[in-house]
Amino acid sequence: MPLSDLKHGTWIIAADGARALLLRNDGAGRKPKFTLLRRYEQDNPATRDQGTDRPGRTNDSTTHKSAMQETDWHQMAEDRFVHGMADLLLSAYNRHEFESLIIVAPPNALGEMRKALPDRIRDLVVTEINKDLTHLPVAELQDAVTKHLEGS
Repeated sequence: MPLSDLKHGTWIIAADGARALLLRNDGAGRKPKFTLLRRYEQDNPATRDQGTDRPGRTNDSTTHKSAMQETDWHQMAEDRFVHGMADLLLSAYNRHEFESLIIVAPPNALGEMRKALPDRIRDLVVTEINKDLTHLPVAELQDAVTKHLEGS
């Protein structure tokens, strides 16, 4: 999508598994102006800080024993967070708050977002940016998205 096609009112969600910035483009075309609508964060310690027990073991009917894989509580929390953001987008869409969407997320979060969004929201996605930009101030995030669109 070229920068000149960036519509007024397009929503931008920049998310990883623990932070998200929800923005709206209040500019148009070659003069975008991103406005922060809301910032979301969750506390998500590493799995080692969340789990209390060692993984279990299983015995089959013979003499073989196997260790069970440890639950990745950290990744589960990140996935839940991304699904929560997808639910938020669906609610906003149902209230007619946006008509086009840009998603900015690192690979794992982007993949989870794709799975979580219903088709009617995915159809509104004008571009995806496979980067973690949640740590940037709004002006720098706007510049990064603008540069990405100019390269399209």
